[in-house]
Amino acid sequence: MHRIFQEDPRIFTRTFKRLGLPFPDPIAVSLPPTDLTEIKPLERRLDTLLRFDMADGDSYLLAVEAQGRKDPDKHGSWAYYMSYLYAKYRTPPLLLVVCQDEATSRWAKRPFHIGTAQWRTLTVRPLVLGPHNVPIITDASAAADDIPMAAFAAITHGKHRQADIMLEALATALRKADLDTADLFKELTEIGLGSGPAGKIWKDLMAIPTHFFRSETSEKLREEGREEGRRQQKIKDILSLLQIRSVSITEAHRERVAACTEYDILDRWFSRAATAERAEDVFA
Repeated sequence: MHRIFQEDPRIFTRTFKRLGLPFPDPIAVSLPPTDLTEIKPLERRLDTLLRFDMADGDSYLLAVEAQGRKDPDKHGSWAYYMSYLYAKYRTPPLLLVVCQDEATSRWAKRPFHIGTAQWRTLTVRPLVLGPHNVPIITDASAAADDIPMAAFAAITHGKHRQADIMLEALATALRKADLDTADLFKELTEIGLGSGPAGKIWKDLMAIPTHFFRSETSEKLREEGREEGRRQQKIKDILSLLQIRSVSITEAHRERVAACTEYDILDRWFSRAATAERAEDVFA
């Protein structure tokens, strides 16, 4: 049956026009090689792969990817991972993307489609965990009840204005945990936070007694958290003002506002948003 399409490729568009799916007529048709074997090995590695087996006999795979920034090339990789996992294990795969900033979270959770406008052959829909939906745990007893979740939340919200309080709660919980658990999540939290202000305060917390938790570094982080809070509020004010004034903006405009780290620039955009007739006037 497939040989017919080699002899008359346009039978594809003619047939689907009759079926109500009008694919555009091509101006040229070629025959690429049909051999899809990869001769040169291409290394592809997931961050983490887990298999979940249920009591009723069902199973699924969970592929976990940590994403630090937007990367358009990742969409193709994620589609490959899901197809490969299903072909190899014949088990339903799920993709979980974990992020530390909201802009990357918004980008990652959008469905990625492979195909044409007329027909989507494959859609990749990641599950996403990030600052937008991971709980903030600031109570030491709550942290002690679920240390892995408390550590994950502290890493995810490392730039939050309450990050120091979350880290203090986690540190208190770890001091009461068994030695193996404390050592493991102390190290994972340190790696996850990196070398930023939250990472510095975490190292201080692990090096000093509990009653000295509120160090100068903690105060510095709180100040940076307040600055970040002001920035986030200004972003919301700009977008709300444009919406109230019915100024049309694109997703690219939204992302540009959200990604801006200079408060003075945001303040300038807010002033322009009060009188601008077009989005371009705000960002000129």
